[in-house]
Amino acid sequence: MKLIIAAIKPFKLEEVREALTAIGVRGMMVTEIKGFGSQSGHTEIYRGAEYAVNFVPKIKLEIVVSEGMVDQVVDTIATTAKTDKIGDGKIFVLDVQSAIRVRTGETNDDAI
Repeated sequence: MKLIIAAIKPFKLEEVREALTAIGVRGMMVTEIKGFGSQSGHTEIYRGAEYAVNFVPKIKLEIVVSEGMVDQVVDTIATTAKTDKIGDGKIFVLDVQSAIRVRTGETNDDAI
């Protein structure tokens, strides 16, 4: 099993969710986050005053899938979330030692 963590632009969430559901992803965790990467924030003008936005709003997706689905899920996220502009996000893939479904006690692949 693998844990896929993706940081994407907020307006891409629904499109990415629909694409992942279409390929068979059965669940994910979604968190609103703020961060910065190579763009290091930006400046905005609000009511005539200029101020720095050091942390940019993003959405973090956490998805646990079997090893056989990893490439397909990563490709789906990458193509669906892409806007060709700076700040499109990042995708990380990590190993998962075990998973347990609390309600039934199912473990590992059966739990996801």
